[in-house]
Amino acid sequence: MNTKQTTATGFVLFAAILMILSGVWGAIVGLAAIIKREFFVVAPNYVYEFSITGWGWIHLLLGIVLIAVAVALIAGRSWARWPVIVLASIQAIAQFAFLPYYPWWSILIIVLDIVIIWALLAWRPESL
Repeated sequence: MNTKQTTATGFVLFAAILMILSGVWGAIVGLAAIIKREFFVVAPNYVYEFSITGWGWIHLLLGIVLIAVAVALIAGRSWARWPVIVLASIQAIAQFAFLPYYPWWSILIIVLDIVIIWALLAWRPESL
């Protein structure tokens, strides 16, 4: 295996593992919002406000889908690259909307999603 293939494989594996972690964390936050909605407190005078339970279901379902697609990417399914990029983008947007409820967590997951997107976009399988 040449250096370019090793690097590309490392990028994909790195992104997929981060995506699994991000999906698990998203699912846990979703469960927390569904089970104990008082856990999240809205900052006063924030521009927008959403239902905590609704956001919990969104995070839970998005987390499960992220895990499934990331596992497909680890299994070598090349079709999973673009769905992971799209799902990471959707999750970053969802976390942005979740900022008033849990700001530090949302920022952490947005940064994680950006790293995942970068890693998968940096991978060029056709140039191997």
